[in-house]
Amino acid sequence: MPAAVTPEFPDHLRTQVDDYLAAIRFSDDPALAGLQDAMRYSLLAGGKRIRPVLALATAAAISMPVEQVLPLAAALELIHTYSLIHDDLPAMDDDDLRRGRPTCHVAFGEDVAILAGDALYAEAFRHLLTEQRGQPANLLRAAAELAGATGVDGMVGGQFLDVEASAPAGAGGLRHLHELKTGRLIGASVKCVLLIDGGQPAATMERFEVFASELGVLFQIVDDILDVTGSDAALGKASGSDERLGKRTYVTEFGLEGARRLAREAHHNASGALAGAGTREPGQLQQITDFIARRSF
Repeated sequence: MPAAVTPEFPDHLRTQVDDYLAAIRFSDDPALAGLQDAMRYSLLAGGKRIRPVLALATAAAISMPVEQVLPLAAALELIHTYSLIHDDLPAMDDDDLRRGRPTCHVAFGEDVAILAGDALYAEAFRHLLTEQRGQPANLLRAAAELAGATGVDGMVGGQFLDVEASAPAGAGGLRHLHELKTGRLIGASVKCVLLIDGGQPAATMERFEVFASELGVLFQIVDDILDVTGSDAALGKASGSDERLGKRTYVTEFGLEGARRLAREAHHNASGALAGAGTREPGQLQQITDFIARRSF
């Protein structure tokens, strides 16, 4: 992709997410303080907060108060953090650095890190189902979508295809792997807001689903490019890990220039779908899309 100034990110939404996450407490039991410390160590380590910010921006786009979906946004980040903790484990990617500091298993031990990830996943659903407001049927639909996006037909299934190198050969197989591993949770960040709202026309839902799907692919392509071109300091983690682990990526499959071309296509497709959704305030979603396309970390 051509060199360009990285677009502004809606940092005011990220700040709202960070403040909300910092206030969450998981247990008052002093005997469980060590587990909570490990959970909060990874959860509050910073990061772009792409998924929860997407949820807030989607709410703004359909004229929902963004504060209304902060519990959903938090649940998304709890799940994402769990996935990072488990991805970094020695049995998975075996990474020692995440968001610029030691990974959870390095800081707390492998056993506690596994439990911290498990707890974050469970607490995400408890938080969603006890703190998120909305019509009960709509909340159940959103919870089912989030569970599906992170289970066998979603993130975990995609991780299995990655670990086992069992995705079908060719561009379609690679896209399917990453639609599950990365795209489904990014898609749920958008779709769950629409489900909680419950009042969007079918055509708008369809355009948003196309947008979210293309955005997930775009995120993964750029991630693969940065694994080759980025520095450890900028990324906050070790670069070159995909090559070290022999993983299939958009760069290994299509070369660096081919991956950049595919990223431009996904950026164009996501922007087109968003424009066609007919919402009143798509600006922050477009900001996020442009940021993902041109990010350097």
